Amino acid sequence: QVQLVESGGGLVQPGGSLRLSCAASGITFNINTMAWYRQAPGKERELVTTITSLGGTQYADSVKGRFTISRDNARRTMYVQMNSLKPEDTGVYYCNSRNIYNNMEYWGQGTQVTVAS
Repeated sequence: QVQLVESGGGLVQPGGSLRLSCAASGITFNINTMAWYRQAPGKERELVTTITSLGGTQYADSVKGRFTISRDNARRTMYVQMNSLKPEDTGVYYCNSRNIYNNMEYWGQGTQVTVAS
């Protein structure tokens, strides 16, 4: 079975930091593009950041300079380090994995991030 499991979410004060992880199984992790999406209450799900199998990264303008995505292929795990968090970063964060050759795509269950005083 394919499984993506997010962890690391929680409640943090504005200006604080969190690191989210996504542990993958049942996929061709080393060649897959990985991504983080998020969905705030009452809003559509949005793409936050991506990382390719070769380590190329992209970031949404709203998180550029504050978030850093990385991957550890040996551990089959993808991460996002989130610094200088803002209340507008609040939402459910979802791990996404896509095989660039067959376009198969998978999602994790999500982890809640709340940025508030």
